[in-house]
Amino acid sequence: GDDHALKNVSMEIPEKSVTALIGPSGCGKSTYLRCLNRMNDRIKSARIDGSVRLDGQEIYQDGINLVELRKRVGMVFQSPNPFPKSIRANISYGPRKHGDIDTSLLARLSGRSDEEAEERLVKRSLKQAALWEEVNDRLDDNALGLSGGQQQRLCIARALATDPEVLLMDEPASALDPIATSKIEELIHELSRQYTVVIVTHNMQQAERISDQTAVFLTGGKLVEYGDTDQIFENPRSQRVEDYISGKF
Repeated sequence: GDDHALKNVSMEIPEKSVTALIGPSGCGKSTYLRCLNRMNDRIKSARIDGSVRLDGQEIYQDGINLVELRKRVGMVFQSPNPFPKSIRANISYGPRKHGDIDTSLLARLSGRSDEEAEERLVKRSLKQAALWEEVNDRLDDNALGLSGGQQQRLCIARALATDPEVLLMDEPASALDPIATSKIEELIHELSRQYTVVIVTHNMQQAERISDQTAVFLTGGKLVEYGDTDQIFENPRSQRVEDYISGKF
């Protein structure tokens, strides 16, 4: 509609690293994050001017397959949202929909069943999300029976199951207790060795702990400063950023 949420935001996000987006509520962090896999397209009144390129490919050009884009750029939301299905089905649902689990006649003739392929996928994804050891003996249980922290790690595993390049996280630990939050932070650190992670967080200590780069958005949808996390927190160039980080803003 008439609300201009983001203004002149320009940034380059390096691969296989963690980029944190920080700033006060309502400053446009989540809106920006949703631009990166065109989730804002789902809001009828939204329009976007500008360019987003993934590995040099313009994602806002006509003809882009949005299902394929969101497979490459996965998303984990603020509140855990597992499907009301088994733990196993949560992981395999996306790849089955995409046709990525090998059910070909050739695979079956060579003795590889789709069930075996599914088992490998489920195990790999849960191990990547540091959840396998906790749930491997109850994969057919309903995912809604897991704790909040386990549900959020399951949602991360579900996003990883489609083999994305980029993982977007919108305050993934804000609804979790300190122990579950610590596990999510450790997991993000591990995932950044293989994936490009972009995370929105209100917790500045969390941003300082886990990110390689930090972008500071302030009121009005403006990107005020972007750089290496150490530089942003120890020697910000903008007085407004220093005031925000020190709690004066």
